[in-house]
Amino acid sequence: MKITTKATNITISPDIADYLDKKIKSFEKFIDPADESVIVDVELGRSTRHHQTGDVFRAEFNLHMAGKSMRAVAETADLHASIDEAKDQMLHELRNFKTKRQLFFRRGGQKLKEMLRGMRPKRK
Repeated sequence: MKITTKATNITISPDIADYLDKKIKSFEKFIDPADESVIVDVELGRSTRHHQTGDVFRAEFNLHMAGKSMRAVAETADLHASIDEAKDQMLHELRNFKTKRQLFFRRGGQKLKEMLRGMRPKRK
């Protein structure tokens, strides 16, 4: 898994980088960490420079894997809260993708089993 981090209108401190790495580790349940074709693009920043209160900090995750792209964006008053909210959205997307993929394989197996039952000669 390749992780690219971009900062917009802020500088990323080592503390924030460690926090972000810890949060991205939670994706490993759904993605093979050794798979180099998976790309995670992270953008952290301030939406504007002139606001002091309100939804100022922004976290955006873009995940690309096996022809599928997923995206999560969050804006809150705190950078850590933005990272947490975007991570939760991305985990929701990954869970849905995993469930759909499992259901697809199960339905295919059921169809195959039905076809095999139909080919078997009937007993007398």
